[in-house]
Amino acid sequence: MPAALKHPARLVPLAFLLVIALGTTLLMLPIARAGDGGAPFVIALFTATSALCVTGLIVTDTATYWTAFGHVVILVLVQVGGFGIMSAATLLSMLVTRRLRLSTRLTAQAESRALALGDVAAVLRLVAAVAIVAQAAIAATLALRLRLTHGEPWDDALWNGLFHAISAFNNAGFSTWSEGMARFALDPIMLLPVMLGVLLGGTGMPVIYDIRRAPRQPRRWSLHTKLTLVGTALLLPLGWAATLLYEWGNPATLGALDPAMRVLHAGFHAVMMRSGGFNTVDVGQMTDQTLGVSSALMLIGGGSAGTAGGIKITTFVIMLLLILAEVRGEPDSVAFGRRVSPEVQRQAVTVVLLAVGMVGLGTLLLLSLAEVHLRDAMFEVISAFATVGLSTGITGQLPPSGQLLLVVLMFVGRVGTITVATALALRGRRNPFRYPEERPIVG
Repeated sequence: MPAALKHPARLVPLAFLLVIALGTTLLMLPIARAGDGGAPFVIALFTATSALCVTGLIVTDTATYWTAFGHVVILVLVQVGGFGIMSAATLLSMLVTRRLRLSTRLTAQAESRALALGDVAAVLRLVAAVAIVAQAAIAATLALRLRLTHGEPWDDALWNGLFHAISAFNNAGFSTWSEGMARFALDPIMLLPVMLGVLLGGTGMPVIYDIRRAPRQPRRWSLHTKLTLVGTALLLPLGWAATLLYEWGNPATLGALDPAMRVLHAGFHAVMMRSGGFNTVDVGQMTDQTLGVSSALMLIGGGSAGTAGGIKITTFVIMLLLILAEVRGEPDSVAFGRRVSPEVQRQAVTVVLLAVGMVGLGTLLLLSLAEVHLRDAMFEVISAFATVGLSTGITGQLPPSGQLLLVVLMFVGRVGTITVATALALRGRRNPFRYPEERPIVG
């Protein structure tokens, strides 16, 4: 392999492109499509990209358009995308640490309790163990419920349970039912395991690693883990409350349900905004206020080195700490007795600005390529870029050019945040001199 391609910031996107190409080829085979002939290139490419990037946006009905072979291909892509992203993100973070000087690396490990280079094998084993155990438990729960309560034959119950367990844990949002999870809108036993799988997969391996290592000693957890957990504890209730507030009386969404079910479905939507992609109510019928809050939360996403998309919770919290420190006139951003380094702050600012720029440009291009409303276009672009998979229902109606735009956004959103953050860290260097300082006017 050429030396240039060994750089992790280039290797990860290349690996994703190769797997997308393979998935597209398999989905174009006649055996993968339920109808006559193979799937058109754009449909196969869109589906393969959405599956590997664990997004869940679809341009055709997954349940009826694809055969059992096609469903298996989609499921394998989802699993590879989820496991590969988790492993790659964790390993790349270690590679970044490896590039630091020994004294700096040891200090960072001692102060932040970061993953050490010697833990690579342990982390990969943990990723595999968590994925297998969590998906098996969720699959068993769903399969038993489908068989014993909903009367599905054992083979269908086992397959559907496994498919949705893998899709939920990997935050993919694909379903073998045309109605998706809305088919079980009145069954909490079907909804709660899916919610749990999305939360667990989207938390991120560094957090799970920390908690497993010191389950009853929060003081030993890294700053990353603490920021992720605090950010989750703040954002999830915010999405839940906003959905209840703006959809409580909407007869097209929560208004037709009894109060207990309204609370459950609002919570389900709040969890799915992390990057889950499932829905139990018609997202296209939600109010503008709910879609606005949903768009913001989707862009933030879930935990780093997990299966969720977005700019990540830690990036968002670091930005809040930076703003708070600036408002207070303090020189450092501090949380839990730790100072956030200026390099990390600059990386967070870069990731956020690039994400906002991509969303703005993507929305403008989609409005130019298709006749859609601004709110639908922005929601669709954010859902694709943040690899969420929720949609107001316009995905299948977009022209091929619009669908290809979403393909690019899904790829960039899934691989770009990892690549950009790693490239920024690996390119860090010290200049032998500094220019004179001058203060331009701000605001």
